[in-house]
Amino acid sequence: MTKGNINVSVENIFPLIKKFLYSDHEIFLRELISNATDATLKLKHLTSIGEAKIEYGNPKIEVKVDKENKKLHIIDQGIGMTGEEVEKYINQVAFSGAEEFLEKYKDTAKDSGIIGHFGLGFYSAFMVAEKVEILTKSYKEEPAVRWICDGSPEFTLEETTDKTERGTEIILHIAEDSTEFLEESKIRELLLKYNKFMPVPIKFGTKTHTLPLPEDASEDAVAETEEVDNIINNPTPAWTIAPSELNNEDYMKFYHELYPMQFEEPLFNIHLNVDYPFNLTGILFFPKLSNNLNIEKDKIQLYQNQVFVTDEVKGIVPDFLMLLRGVIDSPDIPLNVSRSYLQADGAVKKISSYITKKVADKMASLINENRDDYEKKWNDIKVVIEYGIITEEKFAEKSDKFTLYPTTDGKYFLWNELEEKIKPNQTDKDGNLIILYASNADEQHSYIQAAKDKGYEVLLLDSPIVPHVIQKLETSKDKISFARVDADHINNLIKKDEPIISKLNEAEKESLKKNVEESINDKKFTVQLEDLDSTDAPFTITQPEFIRRMKDMQATGGGGMFGMGGFPEMYNLVVNSNSEFAGQILKTEDANEKADLIKHALDLAKLSQNLLKGKELTDFIQRSYKQLEK
Repeated sequence: MTKGNINVSVENIFPLIKKFLYSDHEIFLRELISNATDATLKLKHLTSIGEAKIEYGNPKIEVKVDKENKKLHIIDQGIGMTGEEVEKYINQVAFSGAEEFLEKYKDTAKDSGIIGHFGLGFYSAFMVAEKVEILTKSYKEEPAVRWICDGSPEFTLEETTDKTERGTEIILHIAEDSTEFLEESKIRELLLKYNKFMPVPIKFGTKTHTLPLPEDASEDAVAETEEVDNIINNPTPAWTIAPSELNNEDYMKFYHELYPMQFEEPLFNIHLNVDYPFNLTGILFFPKLSNNLNIEKDKIQLYQNQVFVTDEVKGIVPDFLMLLRGVIDSPDIPLNVSRSYLQADGAVKKISSYITKKVADKMASLINENRDDYEKKWNDIKVVIEYGIITEEKFAEKSDKFTLYPTTDGKYFLWNELEEKIKPNQTDKDGNLIILYASNADEQHSYIQAAKDKGYEVLLLDSPIVPHVIQKLETSKDKISFARVDADHINNLIKKDEPIISKLNEAEKESLKKNVEESINDKKFTVQLEDLDSTDAPFTITQPEFIRRMKDMQATGGGGMFGMGGFPEMYNLVVNSNSEFAGQILKTEDANEKADLIKHALDLAKLSQNLLKGKELTDFIQRSYKQLEK
């Protein structure tokens, strides 16, 4: 038997481990099973190249809870270790660099992946165990050994006959403050969280399997059952399989394996697979989003070699794709990562760019393959695309190939199609292309109709981030401008070089404007006289495009310098000076009667903009009924 001290340059490594290395002690199980997986896969490699002259077989990892004796066992059938290798890999920990690192960064070390950097995965066992045993037998023809350490630098190492099979068994004597890890339900939860897709089968207990009845069995025959290993993981998840070997049903099955509480099918998926200049595999799913910007639930999961790392993937996945679901697996991302490390890491930046490009390419191929199907799904994916346009320049550059612009008539245009369609009719006198849009087809119906009467196309842009998208497009494209149909009278939205005929002289117009301003006496409204067609509405309420757009941006977390306070309600009241109603106001001599006429017309205009509410609406209804009785 050998006794000795673990070769570290701090007096006691273990309090440091408990205090600094991880904020969450449950990680120990992930680390130990990762080690067991590595040992198994190393053996597979050695047998495949002929260095290990043994039968690889079908090895598995077993996790056993012995609650009565307060022990947790992790057993593998991997490469095993000789006594000399235990001495080398377990006892002689090169920790001088780690000590210096800990001293310098002790306030943040728990989040910086120190175990991953210094090969200390095994030592995470001491976060939950008061004593750790290793029983191990190498694939080589050498005796098995037992190593024991009680959480001090002292250890014992001796040959043993207690282990006859190849592989390693780690026995954790669970500490009093960590007895939750003796509960089968807790261990099952951790295995499913971190090891659900490990590449080696993990056994956790057994389950009852019902054997199929033979074809000639009698009607009252009872099927036999047998106890079989309960394999808790899927060693070959979909992202590890070539896309050519998967069909849509396979992807859907995997989606529900990832998110058991999601009952709705995703719209489509993107299979990621790259091996240069970095390694990355994965599958991203587009869920049905509509206008939902909730990204807190069922997030993208990050794995390293099929080991779950985190679902906090900001920095690896571009912001706009955080709305998606799925898996990303890359050995180039450290197992334990901090946000500051991620944001500065060159490989991570390349990964983010690659994912952006891959999603853009997928969108372009989808619309080319089946335009009708893509149009049907547009409402459920538009938020992701629009978010990408305003946050990722490389994505925005490609977006014209797959961004759709729907109209209030249910037609869909790509950008070049839209330009070609509206350029002849919607170019103003200064050569600017004016793109009209509505945000609510019902509430803005009268304005939409007025635009259609002139032969204009009106887009229906109703997602919550439309104001930001519009601003992006106006700054990135030449001589285009967006205007919501209720931002002004249609004649003013697209100004043409057309002669204006006025029925009133300047004195009459001045008198009309004064009458209206005195009667409404409301600072929210700016009275604006326009010489319109005599058949146009007498009064129209509009909201200036700039003010309304800033308010909309503010509501979705934008608006720049205006974002600190609320915008005042400001509207234009467009009075049609060529309408018969304008002439009626001027002819009415009784001041009260004139005021009533103007207020009633204003209420009708408010009603069309959904601005007539509360007492004003009640008074309007009662007044209207009285007029019916006359």
